[in-house]
Amino acid sequence: MTLIPWGEYRGDVSDYEGQYSRNILNVLPRGDGYGPFPDFAAFSAALGATCRGYFYARKSDGSVVIFAATSVRLYKLNNTDLTWTDVSKGGPSDYSAVSSNAQWQFAQFNNFVFAVQANVAPQVFDLSSSTQFADLGGTPPQAAYISIVGRFVVLSGLLSNPYRIQWSGLNATTTWTSGTNQSDFQDLPDGGIVRGVAGGESGVIFQDTTMRRMTYTAGTTVFQIERITEDSGLLGPYSIIRAGDRIFYLSAKGFQVVGPGIPPTPIGKERIDRTFTADFDANNLQLLIGVADPNSTRVFWCYKSKASGNTAVFDKMLCYDWGLDRWVPISMTGEYAASLAAPGTTLDALDSISGSLDALTFSLDSVAASALTQISICNSSHKIGFFTGANLEATLESSEHGAAPNRIFVRGFRPITDAPSCYGAVSARENQQSTAVYAAENIIDARGLVPARVDTRYARGKVRIPASTVWTFALGIEPEVETMGTR
Repeated sequence: MTLIPWGEYRGDVSDYEGQYSRNILNVLPRGDGYGPFPDFAAFSAALGATCRGYFYARKSDGSVVIFAATSVRLYKLNNTDLTWTDVSKGGPSDYSAVSSNAQWQFAQFNNFVFAVQANVAPQVFDLSSSTQFADLGGTPPQAAYISIVGRFVVLSGLLSNPYRIQWSGLNATTTWTSGTNQSDFQDLPDGGIVRGVAGGESGVIFQDTTMRRMTYTAGTTVFQIERITEDSGLLGPYSIIRAGDRIFYLSAKGFQVVGPGIPPTPIGKERIDRTFTADFDANNLQLLIGVADPNSTRVFWCYKSKASGNTAVFDKMLCYDWGLDRWVPISMTGEYAASLAAPGTTLDALDSISGSLDALTFSLDSVAASALTQISICNSSHKIGFFTGANLEATLESSEHGAAPNRIFVRGFRPITDAPSCYGAVSARENQQSTAVYAAENIIDARGLVPARVDTRYARGKVRIPASTVWTFALGIEPEVETMGTR
């Protein structure tokens, strides 16, 4: 028999969207199939409470500084012992709590790191001299979202006017007086509340039902603002992902991408959108968090499902590889997600972390690669880490096949994978109105075959690779099938 790749749609009786949303789990897309997805491994000590955002900045010498937020405090990671130092604005008083449906957001401009949430004045930390955050000078508005567009700091989700965006002076982060050094604001007459701005050399403004592009003109108007779309805005304010010159986001019409020369284009239609909409808990938009993998063409969205009762964590992730145009779901729990570079350390400094190399909670290989940016999450124990653990259990399922009007007899199938040990099962159903039922799972034998004896009209194969198995690829299955009569 020929190879049946995972999730391939052949116009048969399978559900096209289901191939991406239900039948392939905890793997990464590859050009020739799928590879393993590693588990989470904690890097930092625990924060004192639920993480409500984190961010890394690079100092002028190239070293990394990591900041994190709880609802009412801001912290800086100690690069030696990986514990957290409170760097909140001076005084014992907490910040006003971040809203339950929001998160803190961070941005870096030269040596300055900004932290914003709508209930407090924008905060700033000078990497060259600060020991704690302070109110940003120049009376900027309180804002939920922050981005850097060109050489301007742009605030949106303003507490005083949610239909307005406002930007600082040119290269002047403490200048917020309209008309001074090109600082200004723009009220948007339609399209709904501003839900965020994707930064870059030009900015993309996301509203409830409209998207607009802001382009620097260096003239009297400072930014030319033009409409990109109508009746297609942003559903989740933290779903925006900037990956190179592409911007990925979730709209009310599903997952989309926009970029130079690329109009808003659906990437999840009839593949993931319907299943995601049915599963996603829209009452917890703060847990719909997008993040780009800086080392690949993959982007990830974390979200809380309706089945989960914990409103402090997301419990699922979706991975989209825009180079391969392929989706996969991942089972993962956490409080927040972001791209992150681990701070470096010296061998001498390891003594302050652990008295034994064997007792270190991270690999020395990861220290050597600390300058590299990777995707990361903060888990439900308030610890930040990377996906450098053992491989997660993977489940891969083929599309459904039959030989109508004849029946088929399945003797088994060969998983095309280098996993040294895996399990497989074959499903059966007599008609499209019935639910597919899997026979008992069997382990792969010495011939590389998952044995089965299934007499049916429609069948599909499922492979399970146990957690911690070391493997690199899974291409599909080669079934052993013969056509029967038309009984």
